[in-house]
Amino acid sequence: MSPAWRANIHFFGKVFMLRKTAANPTGFDRLSDVVAAHALHRPDRIAFIEEERQMSWLSYHEAANRLAVLLVHLGYRRGDMVAVLMPDSLETHIAFLACERAGLVAVAITPRAGVEEIRHISSISDARCLITKTEYRAFAAGELFKEITRNPDAKLKQHIIIDGPAERYVVDGEILENLPSTNDAAGLPGTAPDEIFLLNTTSGTTGMPKCVKQHQARWFAYAEYVHDACGATDKDVFMRAIPSSVGFGLWSGHFTPTLLGATTVILPGFTVERMLAGIENHKVSVLAAVSTQFLMALNSDAIEKYDLSSLAVLFTGGEAVPFAKAAEFEDRVGAKVLQFYGSNECGAISYTKCSDTRERRLNTAGHVIQAMDVSVILDSAGNSSARTGLGQPLCRGPLMSFGYYNDEQGNSRLFSEEGFMLLEDKVEIDQFGYLRVIGRIGDFIIRGGKNISAVAVENYALKHPAVKLAAALPVPDPVYGERVGLAVVLEEGASLDLGDVVSFLLEQEISKSYFPEKLFVLNEIPMGSGGKVAKHELRRKLFPDGDATE
Repeated sequence: MSPAWRANIHFFGKVFMLRKTAANPTGFDRLSDVVAAHALHRPDRIAFIEEERQMSWLSYHEAANRLAVLLVHLGYRRGDMVAVLMPDSLETHIAFLACERAGLVAVAITPRAGVEEIRHISSISDARCLITKTEYRAFAAGELFKEITRNPDAKLKQHIIIDGPAERYVVDGEILENLPSTNDAAGLPGTAPDEIFLLNTTSGTTGMPKCVKQHQARWFAYAEYVHDACGATDKDVFMRAIPSSVGFGLWSGHFTPTLLGATTVILPGFTVERMLAGIENHKVSVLAAVSTQFLMALNSDAIEKYDLSSLAVLFTGGEAVPFAKAAEFEDRVGAKVLQFYGSNECGAISYTKCSDTRERRLNTAGHVIQAMDVSVILDSAGNSSARTGLGQPLCRGPLMSFGYYNDEQGNSRLFSEEGFMLLEDKVEIDQFGYLRVIGRIGDFIIRGGKNISAVAVENYALKHPAVKLAAALPVPDPVYGERVGLAVVLEEGASLDLGDVVSFLLEQEISKSYFPEKLFVLNEIPMGSGGKVAKHELRRKLFPDGDATE
């Protein structure tokens, strides 16, 4: 390694050091500097694997510098918003890191977004530039940009295409033959740990998504709890089956493994076969997947085809994890199933650890995080709260986001007057500090004045061997107000009617309160960007006229 080569490794802005920890061995407090340190000390180690492509730490560092310098050269200034619309790929991480180094804010748009959603996100975020790969969902990205900007109110003015990390850049349809020199990287402003470096979206309970303000400090703090949960090191190989644009994907793919200097396997598009093959081929030891994905794997014949013995930990979440399914996964694969409970907005307020008993690992959402100052609202008026009991959780601490961007009304609902963040769930915290999710606020079916937990209905339905996925929702009724509706996706070749479900639940001695009264058998159930069932979309799909009465 020549001195001249080393001279090209720059750090960004004022360099501050955190205390070096097992979760962050470099001690730096910004990802840009962590990657620069890895490029200096472990240049040839693999940072990311995407199918047949690999990227070393040095290549990652240099690619991010090239894009960051280009963005500054094109006139973007500190704090400007740059939309990033890509399937999960090496280029996604390059774009996020480049924006951070240039002092810009990446607006991460989920690869499942449609044109109207892309327009909405780019508009509310004030993004001026869109970065894509050459194609988006098999369409030419240039044509997509024209479609998005056809609206006269569109704020996007420039389109940058990254044509591979080796990198050919296309700006507004013109191939750049001569890129600006990366010698200018030494003057890049960087982004401070407590500044907004990225906006990502959350579906919420209404139609169009909100933009959540992300800062790096929260994900550095989050990594400490990941390490406490499973003891991950730079020898581990991570895989995330969820998009890097969501909170779960940020900590499990963009931050935690990078802080450690570990390799991350990227899935450009999820299929059960692709995930399981990747685990075998790359000896993945830490997997991050929403519960729907691991249930699909568990229910697939493909799970028997692959050697999954390298897998030590599955971090899951998104929806409630059925105890029996999680226990079956542990027994068949040999990995421990862990989870963080929280949201894109708050980060996490509880988590399970490898050292927890199986009962606590799989039947609770873990012990509350003391630093998050968690309590529950005990009454509907919000006048009484306590550290234990049943109610709506609220928190305030280092894992929180800064709330919603450009949405005062949303923030007024998200935060209390004292600055605590409210979660849209109903939980119970026991005397030992372990938390259980009872249901989502507003996710109760009110039948004849009685509140019935949709989560409970779903969990009981998932016990039926024919049911692969389940979502409970209210069906309007002129007498009872609402009846219990259940949407299901069945195992391949299975059949099911309402009488079958009721008979099964009777055999299980389940309370009749949780019996579905209307069954919808679907080919698929719509999911939000974070892996949770998009119930508002499901309602629109089942009841397009807003009326399900017969």
